[in-house]
Amino acid sequence: MIYFDNAATTRMKPPQVAEAVAAAINDFGGVGRGVHEASLDAGLTVFRCRRALATLFNAPDAKRVVFAANVTEALNVVISGLLHRGDHAITTAASHNSVLRPLFRKADEEQVDVSILSVSRDASIDYDEYERLFKPTTRLVVVTHASNLTGDVYDVARMARIAHEHGALICIDTAQTAGAVPLDMARDGLDIVAFTGHKSLYGPQGTGGLALAEGVDIPSFKEGGTGTHSYDRRQPDFYPEHLEAGTLNAHGIAGLLAGVSYLQDKGIDSLAAQVHELTERFEEGALGIEGIKVYGGHADIGRTGIVALNVGELDSGTVADALGHDYGICVRAGAHCAPLMHRALGTDTQGAVRFSFSSFNTPEEVDAGIRALREIARA
Repeated sequence: MIYFDNAATTRMKPPQVAEAVAAAINDFGGVGRGVHEASLDAGLTVFRCRRALATLFNAPDAKRVVFAANVTEALNVVISGLLHRGDHAITTAASHNSVLRPLFRKADEEQVDVSILSVSRDASIDYDEYERLFKPTTRLVVVTHASNLTGDVYDVARMARIAHEHGALICIDTAQTAGAVPLDMARDGLDIVAFTGHKSLYGPQGTGGLALAEGVDIPSFKEGGTGTHSYDRRQPDFYPEHLEAGTLNAHGIAGLLAGVSYLQDKGIDSLAAQVHELTERFEEGALGIEGIKVYGGHADIGRTGIVALNVGELDSGTVADALGHDYGICVRAGAHCAPLMHRALGTDTQGAVRFSFSSFNTPEEVDAGIRALREIARA
C-alpha cells in the first residue's frame, strides 16, 4: 500500500505515538478524578501536552489550550459560543464544512449574518475584497489557514490585523497546517487557533482542541464533571475546565504528546522541507502527463503537501478507484467536505483527486504515483 491521503489523517506515525497510547491504556486513571498515582500520571501527561502545544503555537498560557474530540468540535465550540442574533461573521469559500455548516446553522436558526469571501480559479483570495466585507456588527472571522483541497496557505496574519482594525476576533482552522506550517499566535495576532491531532501533529484520531489568546472568553459549550469545584451550580469559569466537561481522552492525548514531541525533535521546518520536495516532485511529474489538470497549490505564501488534480474528463471517483484497486495507491476523491471551494475551482461536478503527502512518504512512492497516473491517462 502507498498512502497518499495524509490530509485526511496521517497513517504512518512515529513509533513512539503508538507506544505512548498503549502505555496510557494500561496505566492511566481519569484526569482529575483522584489523587492516586494512576490519576496523577494521566493529569501530568495532559498538562505536558498542553504545554507542548502552547510552545508549538506560541500561545500565551498552557491553561488556555483546551482539548476537544477533533477540530470540528473545537470550531463548533467557537462558532456556537461567540455568534448570536445580530452578529456578523466572515469566512472564505476555501472553508471546510466544519466551519461552513456551523455558520449556516447560526444563519438559519439565529439570523446571524454570514459573508463569504470568494476564491479565484487559481485558489487565491483578494485581501482588499476581504476588508470590504467588514461591517459594524462583525464579531468573528473564521478562516482556514490552508485549503484542504489545494493546499494553498493563506495570509492569516494579514487577515488578523484587518479583523482587529474592525474590532473583530479571528479564529484560524489549522487542520491542514498545525505541525506542517509554523504557527505563532503572538507574532501573527491570532485570537483562536483550532487544531486537530491526527494529521500533521502525528497524533491519534479523537484528539484536537483550541488555543486561546489572553482576553478571549468563550461560553461553555457543554456542562458536566471536571473533578474540581463539584458543588458549583455551573461550569467553572476558569480555563481549561471551562471548556472541558467530562473525562478527557487521556490515552489519545498521550499519543498526541508523543507526536508533538517528535515534531519538536525533528523540527517543523525540516519535515516541511521533506514534504515540499515530495509535493513538487509529484506535481512536476503529473503536469508532464497529457490531460492532467492541477488545481491551485501556488498561493503567495506557500502550500502544504497537497496536489489536487483531474485526469481529462474522468470522474474523480473512477480515478481514485483505479489507483486503489490496480496500484494499491490511497488517495481521496470527490468533494472533500469543501463544496464552495469546488464551485470556485469549477470542479463541483467532477470532483478532484487529492494526493497528500507526509514526511514518511518517499520519492520512490511519488514516482510510483506518477507512473500510475500516466497509465490511467493513456487507458
